[in-house]
Amino acid sequence: MRSRKTPDLKCLDTERINPASRNLSRKSAIEIARIINAEDAKVAGAVKRATPAIGRAIDIIASALRKGGRLIYAGAGTSGRLGALDASECSPTFNTDPRVVQFVVAGGPRALAAPVEASEDSSALGRSQLARKKPGKKDVVVGIAASGRTPFTIAAVRFARARGSKTIAVTCNPNSPLGLAAHLEIVAEVGPEVVAGSTRMKAGTAQKMILNMLTTGAMTRLGYVYDNLMVNVHMKNKKLVERGISILQLATEVDRKLANQTIREAGHSLPVALVMLEAKTNRLAAAQALRAASGDVGKAIARVRTMAVTPRPTR
Repeated sequence: MRSRKTPDLKCLDTERINPASRNLSRKSAIEIARIINAEDAKVAGAVKRATPAIGRAIDIIASALRKGGRLIYAGAGTSGRLGALDASECSPTFNTDPRVVQFVVAGGPRALAAPVEASEDSSALGRSQLARKKPGKKDVVVGIAASGRTPFTIAAVRFARARGSKTIAVTCNPNSPLGLAAHLEIVAEVGPEVVAGSTRMKAGTAQKMILNMLTTGAMTRLGYVYDNLMVNVHMKNKKLVERGISILQLATEVDRKLANQTIREAGHSLPVALVMLEAKTNRLAAAQALRAASGDVGKAIARVRTMAVTPRPTR
C-alpha cells in the first residue's frame, strides 16, 4: 500500500468556495433552487468519467459474490449512511441473503439516525468495527468518503486489505489516502459544493449513484436481473405482488390470468414462475435449474431448454 501525507481539508476540491453560489444567503427561494439544480447537473458527468473504474469494480464484486464472498461497505457520516442504505436495499430488490451485502458505519447503527461525527476520527474504531465482520479473501470491502481522508474508513480498508479482501475506494477527490490504501479507486470529481463543505450534496449524490451502479451491476452479472427486469423481487406486500405479476407478463408476454396462476403455482417465487413459463416446465424442474445455476435466471432457462432437447442415451 502506498502512503501519502493527509492533505489539509481546505485544499480539497469538495471543501472550496463555489463561485456559482456566492451570496447564496441573500438569494430568493427560486434562485437557491436553480443554483442547486445547476450544480447537481454536473454530478452525472463526474460519475460518467469514473465509469471505467466502476466497471472494474462491478466485475470484482460479482466475482467475489459468485464465489460465496460478501460485499461490505464502510464509511462515516453521510458516506456511511449511503452505504447502509444501499446494503439494506439489496435484499428486497434482488432477494439476496441480507448477509451478502453488509455495512459498517462509524458510531454503529445509532449513527444512521443521529450524528456521531467524532467516531469518524477513530482509526481504532474503523479496525474494530470491521474486524467484527471477519473479512477474508473471498470478500470485497468498499470504503466510502467524499474527502478520501476519513481515518475510520481508511483504517477499515487497510484492515480488510491486510486480511486478504479486495478493497475499493469511492471518493470525490483524487489521490486521496483512502484511494491509495485500496486496490481500486473510484473518483467522482464533483467540485465544490453549493454550501462549502456540505458533502451530503453533490458528493453524496455522486456516491449514491456509484453505489447503485456497483450493486445493480454486480447483481445483473450474477443473473438476478433478466433482460432489464427486476425478476428477483420479493413479493411481500400488495404493491410487490402487482409488480411481480407485471414483470412476469412483460418477460413472457402472457396475460394477467396466466401470470397470476403461474406465480401461485411457483410458490410466489417470481424467478421460478419465469423459468416455468419461458422453459415450459414445472415448478420442481424450474427450482432445480435455478439452484444449479446459482439463481441465474437466464442460465436456468437455458439449462431446462437444453435438457429438454438433449436425447436420452440408448441402452
